[in-house]
Amino acid sequence: MKGKHVAFIIIAILLADQLLKLYIKTTYYLGEEHLVLGDWFRLHFVENEGMAWGWKFGGDWGKIILTLFRFVAVIFGTFYLRTIIRKKYHRGFIVCAALIYAGALGNLLDSMFYGLIFSNSEPYLIAQAFPDGGGYAAFLHGKVVDMLYFPVITNAKYPSWFPFWGGEDFEFFRPVFNLADASISTGVIVLLLWQKKFFPKREHEMHSTVETGAVVDDSTQVS
Repeated sequence: MKGKHVAFIIIAILLADQLLKLYIKTTYYLGEEHLVLGDWFRLHFVENEGMAWGWKFGGDWGKIILTLFRFVAVIFGTFYLRTIIRKKYHRGFIVCAALIYAGALGNLLDSMFYGLIFSNSEPYLIAQAFPDGGGYAAFLHGKVVDMLYFPVITNAKYPSWFPFWGGEDFEFFRPVFNLADASISTGVIVLLLWQKKFFPKREHEMHSTVETGAVVDDSTQVS
């Protein structure tokens, strides 16, 4: 697989991810929701201060550490992608690596720059780009914009006998995420499901003797 094909995948995902985030950030107020396809697919604007899928990590210092970790991971990923392309790894593995890389870079851009570019999003208040008073946060402190919401099952309850959550409200699928999160998850899931195909083992390994370097297999007799 050629580098230009990998670059196309990464750029396409980044553009789609950032364009959707910019649209949501500049046209939706925090918490605003609109139905797209019935009740099960909605655009619901939330901001995530931590990791993917709404997870959080250790306050302000955790935010900086997480952003720096993403930054280091993206730098490492750049060299790793170049290496596996040059070594002609399986096409599917390279695509999965590109999906994970693009997703990580997409969320990194939010963390690094959105706090500098936008005013704060609040309920019933839409953020402005490049406000006169400056952005809502310092470099590395930006919030990740999430909007994809798929509540396939709503208004349900756990059975009373269910451990821990018996009788409580149940909803599937609860997390709100973005295209970058989806790209990372797709790359990881496909990689786990197809790893045997991406890294096939040799069915008949050939071994050489230490003394002579001669090839030894089942049909060879050593005297």
